Amino acid sequence: MREAVFVKQNSEKWQRYEVLEHGSPDELANRFIEITNDLAFARTFYPESKTTAYLNGLAFKLHQTLYKNRKERSNRFKTFWQTELPFIFWKYRRQLLYSLLFFVVACGIGALSAKYDDTFVRLIMGNNYVNMTNENIAKGDPFGVYKQEGPFQMFLRIALNNIFVSFMAFALGAFLSLGTVVALFRNGVMLGSFQYYFFSKGLGLQSVLVIWIHGTLEISAIVIAGAAGLILGNSFLFPGTYSRLESLKDGAKDGLKIIIGLIPVFLTAAFFEGFVTRHTEMPLWLSMLILAASAAFVTWYVVIYPTRLFKNHLITAHARTKN
Repeated sequence: MREAVFVKQNSEKWQRYEVLEHGSPDELANRFIEITNDLAFARTFYPESKTTAYLNGLAFKLHQTLYKNRKERSNRFKTFWQTELPFIFWKYRRQLLYSLLFFVVACGIGALSAKYDDTFVRLIMGNNYVNMTNENIAKGDPFGVYKQEGPFQMFLRIALNNIFVSFMAFALGAFLSLGTVVALFRNGVMLGSFQYYFFSKGLGLQSVLVIWIHGTLEISAIVIAGAAGLILGNSFLFPGTYSRLESLKDGAKDGLKIIIGLIPVFLTAAFFEGFVTRHTEMPLWLSMLILAASAAFVTWYVVIYPTRLFKNHLITAHARTKN
């Protein structure tokens, strides 16, 4: 079937489902099943079309509406982490990818700038930090900065700072996404120059094994917070079939949910930085285990699990229609 014919046959139904008031749970479930069936058809025959993107958004909206009308309010905390947040990650997977690309490019720019300009690291990190690190390297303790403050005080300071940074990356998306891009670029350049500095001192591998104990979760969360900012800005720039105000409200709500969902990640990263990273002589296997576990968790929860969850919902919806 041609896409134009498919749209003509179903557009009236789709538009009706957009504006209908919330009905009974059974009625909402039927709407969701019909839309997911249409979405499955569109994903099969028109995978890159605007129709598929539109149905994806409508299916997500119906799923959220159905979820909110469930009676099991006592499980709200559990279902937020189990289904709601992963569905948001799946819905906005492109924004997550764009955020990652912006950040990686900025890291590369930072590293190249540090390589070809000896003063660049001092410009970005500050003279005091560079001088202190040089002194620590001379003493044989290049990562001594992580030992200069009490564990709990460091945990609290880092946690509050990272949560603030994530909220700022999100809020700056209100400036048509440009504010978030600038924030991602700034943090990426800082990381790239910072990491290159240690490689230039012959401490590259050691820096990865030490700094990325907390950095894996911390940097991943900053990239995800950047995606939340892009969601906010893009919801106004590209409202689709919704009014700009309605689209902005939805984008702000979904982006804020992502930021809230990142708080435990930032707390865990701050715990690692305050209590674990300071043990710079820990066994190699333990450092690699923490790094691998952190990277595996982020990849699974943000990419793999949401994809499987959505596919399972499509399969369930098809089974219901056949019965």
